[in-house]
Amino acid sequence: MARPPALKLTEVLVEIRMSPSVFYRLRARGQAPRMIKLPNGELRCRRADLDAWWKACERDTPVWQ
Repeated sequence: MARPPALKLTEVLVEIRMSPSVFYRLRARGQAPRMIKLPNGELRCRRADLDAWWKACERDTPVWQ
């Protein structure tokens, strides 16, 4: 069974429409999607981790009525 590909940081930033500086600020606070740091220093994000992060963001967003 093939492993699902992990997204590159640039792909994650495009999808969530966020600048690198804001992303790294959230990551420092522990509020960014879970990332994998490769031996060469690059970051990757599994699709499942990004989807879970999106769901958590939706759950934490107040609904204004």
